[in-house]
Amino acid sequence: MAGVPGEKLRVTRGADQLSLYQWNQKIAKHYFCRTCGIYTHHQRRSNPSEFGFNVACLDGVDPYALDVAVSDGASMPLE
Repeated sequence: MAGVPGEKLRVTRGADQLSLYQWNQKIAKHYFCRTCGIYTHHQRRSNPSEFGFNVACLDGVDPYALDVAVSDGASMPLE
């Protein structure tokens, strides 16, 4: 995940395929692809003017080539 101010986030295609999920206080907004289920982005609860986004969803970006920790979710241990 990376962060961006809300006015800088643009969904360039596939917006019609996004599902919104909210829980608890319903402040944060979490978006998932209806087709494949990938977690694309979210509006943060702690700062609703910011969004976190999944860099693996960016065209032309190889998240494994970035100097950041990468997690695939499926390999994370259940606690």
